[in-house]
Order: sequence, then structure tokens, then C-alpha cells
Amino acid sequence: MVIQRSLFDTGGGPGLGVLADGLVREDLGDGAWVEHRPGWATDADAVFEHLLTEVPWRAERRKMYDRIVDVPRLVAFYGEAERLPHPFLDEVRRALADRYGGEEGGPVRTAGLCLYRGGGDSVAWHGDTIGRGATHDTVVAIVSFGEPRRFLLRPVGGSQGGGQGRRFELGHGDLIVMGGSCQRTWEHAVPKTRRSVGPRISVQFRQPGVR
Repeated sequence: MVIQRSLFDTGGGPGLGVLADGLVREDLGDGAWVEHRPGWATDADAVFEHLLTEVPWRAERRKMYDRIVDVPRLVAFYGEAERLPHPFLDEVRRALADRYGGEEGGPVRTAGLCLYRGGGDSVAWHGDTIGRGATHDTVVAIVSFGEPRRFLLRPVGGSQGGGQGRRFELGHGDLIVMGGSCQRTWEHAVPKTRRSVGPRISVQFRQPGVR
């Protein structure tokens, strides 16, 4: 994997912009909504490099139809009582809890990490419906570090579900938050790309009991 330092990193250490500045919210219907805040985390190159090298990444295998296949990304998970792999992520989680703690399910407390090593790594269409997300409104906040990747949203059932899909180009330090019924009524994905891209890490902050 090739790591290219950001042209926007000033070397002053990681920080968070004012969350409300530049935050765009869209009502998706049926109780679902999404918020997008480009460039929320700043000067985060060192955080990205630390996560890339220090997180105990693991490969997963999953049954698909009649065979077991490799999951095309590396993963890690930190529960409520576990120390996050970088202090900056504690700052991120506190800021998200302050803003979204009043949503159904309470503040975000867990952190799931995915490492997309290059354009061949991806995640298929899905909703975070393991646990309470299958029956209750919830919040999933994703902060992206590293190379920009396309993040797609579509109604459950694809084009048959009615309405148009949404597309975001999530770059270094960007935030996207899916709330309300989004995990039940919409699906999201990070598709493969033929472009030559470096690694990207997504950090998914969730409320307890949601995966």
C-alpha cells in the first residue's frame, strides 16, 4: 500500500472543525435522513498513518451461497468499554455524542473500522441491521481517512423501491451520518473502482447494539 500525505495537512496536529459549518442534511423520506460534512477532521494524516499501522486489522471470511469467500477489506471493532486506537477518535466520538445523543438509542459508543487497501476492496449493498437497527431508528456516523472513495445510498429494493439513489465522494476527514430509519429503509455501499487509489480507512461510530 502506498501512503500519500495530504496536501492540506499543515502539521499542526489533528482537529475538528465546527460541525454545523458546512453540514448539509437531506430528508430521504420514510423517517430516514443523511447528513454530510466535508473536511470535518483536519490535519489528520498522522491519525490515518497510526490507524493504518497500529490497529490489529483482521481478515474475515463469509459464507456466500454455497461457498466461503474472503471479505474484500480488513476490519477491527472496539466495543463500549474498549480503548479506541487513537486519542483523536475519542474527541470525534465525544463531538458526535454531543450532537446526536438525543436521537433514539442514545449517544454513539462503539467504533467499527474498515481498511480498504485499494480499489479492489469494497463493501456490498447492506444496512446495519444486526441488533436493534433492524427494528429501531438509529444513528451511524462514518468518518473517512485517506484516499477518497465513492459512498452510495439507495432505497431498499434498489430502483424498485422508488426514489433516487445518492452518491458521495468521501475524502480525507469527511463525515457522513445516516439517521432515523435509514438502516432499514435504505442501503449503502462502497463499490470497487478500477482507478489506482491508495488505502482508505472508515471509522463507523454506532449506538450500542447496532452492527
